[in-house]
Amino acid sequence: MPKWDPAQYLRFERERGLPCRDLISRIGGIAPQRIIDLGCGAGTSTAMLRERWPTAELSGLDSSPEMIDSARSKGGTITWVLGDVRAWTDPRPFDLVFSNAALHWVPDHAELFPRLLKQLSPGGVLAVQMPTNSDSPAHRCIRRVAEGAEWVHRWPLGGSPSFVGPPEGYYDLLAPRAARVEIWQTEYIHVLPDAPAIVEWVKGTTLRPYLDALPSPVDRETFLAEITRGMTVAYPPQADGQVLFPFRRLFLLAHR
Repeated sequence: MPKWDPAQYLRFERERGLPCRDLISRIGGIAPQRIIDLGCGAGTSTAMLRERWPTAELSGLDSSPEMIDSARSKGGTITWVLGDVRAWTDPRPFDLVFSNAALHWVPDHAELFPRLLKQLSPGGVLAVQMPTNSDSPAHRCIRRVAEGAEWVHRWPLGGSPSFVGPPEGYYDLLAPRAARVEIWQTEYIHVLPDAPAIVEWVKGTTLRPYLDALPSPVDRETFLAEITRGMTVAYPPQADGQVLFPFRRLFLLAHR
């Protein structure tokens, strides 16, 4: 797992928050008393859950000490837990198991998603959003540079994986175990000032494992300069100088 930088991640907090709010808005028919936010990061998604359900017992779990420290610094009545989703269980059931833009970092979804369903109380909901843009021009640009002769030997951990499968795979996995499954995809078109802004966006996520593997500031700047040149070609400016950054995401709701 990469080392997370809360300040870098939150540079695009408004844009990153849109899918979270959309997922929360689709959770209907329940009044959860106990909620867990898996991969809560700096607590932005957890705060949105608190806004929607102000009286619920609410916890946020993340494997990054930096993110949990950032979340705790905001105060409030939320229980923050440092832990790994890959090993997480709880003896008490939850009415809502929620995860926004986190589970794509976690391998073995065939084991993970049934386990999360088992954490639900009767009538509870598993609500998940994951990026599905690994075939985007931004990701192709990153892979092209990272796999070049100058850099390919620098990634001992294999770069930046995404473990998201196709929508039909999640349906077949969850439908026999759930009372009802809802799945949809949305592509957000983010308006950013220029191509370097896209680099700043991915520095908070996809580029983290690569940058962590480059201890030299000179190497990091050289690598980022190559990425920026590629992004400038991949995302040409609109008539007003701004760029459009399409970003596709997969959503699912599994009702127990």
